[in-house]
Amino acid sequence: MTYDTQSKDRGVCSMEEGKAYRMPLIGDPAPAFRAVTTQGEINFPKDYYGRWVVFFSHPADFTPVCTTEFMTFASMINEFKAMKAELIGLSIDSIYSHIAWLRKIKELAWKDMKHVEVTFPLIADITMEIAKMYGMLHPGASSTQTVRAVFIIDPVGKIRAILYYPLSIGRNMEEIIRILAALQKSDAEGIATPANWTPYDDVILPTPGTCGAAKDRMDNLNENTYCLDWFLCFQQNNNHPDDTGYEPEGIPYPSIYPQRGRKNYRRNN
Repeated sequence: MTYDTQSKDRGVCSMEEGKAYRMPLIGDPAPAFRAVTTQGEINFPKDYYGRWVVFFSHPADFTPVCTTEFMTFASMINEFKAMKAELIGLSIDSIYSHIAWLRKIKELAWKDMKHVEVTFPLIADITMEIAKMYGMLHPGASSTQTVRAVFIIDPVGKIRAILYYPLSIGRNMEEIIRILAALQKSDAEGIATPANWTPYDDVILPTPGTCGAAKDRMDNLNENTYCLDWFLCFQQNNNHPDDTGYEPEGIPYPSIYPQRGRKNYRRNN
């Protein structure tokens, strides 16, 4: 695979046989495909409409970093499901390699994880067709292995976030959960999230679009909002765990976020 650096569209990668693939971008519909997986054949994204999907690639089966990632993903499966999200993995190994590797993973123990069973689908992309379609092959990193790509896809099949990790660095699952939680909260409430946001932190309100709206906001702050200036206003998140470990009903954010006190950033504190 080579990338066409002369094209006006730098997102296009050209295959030796002449077929070109445009690397998908945030906001694009997820490219559709059918695939053989360790859980049977899937038709993506059609089979997953109505659910969030974390679609990720790994370089190869029976490799150390990938093994730790799969043990971690599999141990967190219930946390993803609580957020109405499904996991789908991919590499360019065969289905038989996948099966053998997942059976071996179940025999291993690492940190507090042991006898972990991988129940989410793992795609066997031996033709590399899907990997090419999603821009998972980066020639500067490897021509025979996918990089550690992550695509977060929403319930209508739109790509909402993309992450790439190099071959030697394992993914941060907390960050994947954090992005998923932020996207869901933003969609539900029409807000944005500040730097280093995690569930239960305060959120950013949309910026006023007129002078009148800006004045009205500053003149009518309520007990649940505070502003650093007219364009930067926060809404307090009252659904947060307190010192007793209380977790509000219907807030399924996972245990990877430690119980902690409220962080207030009021200007007058």
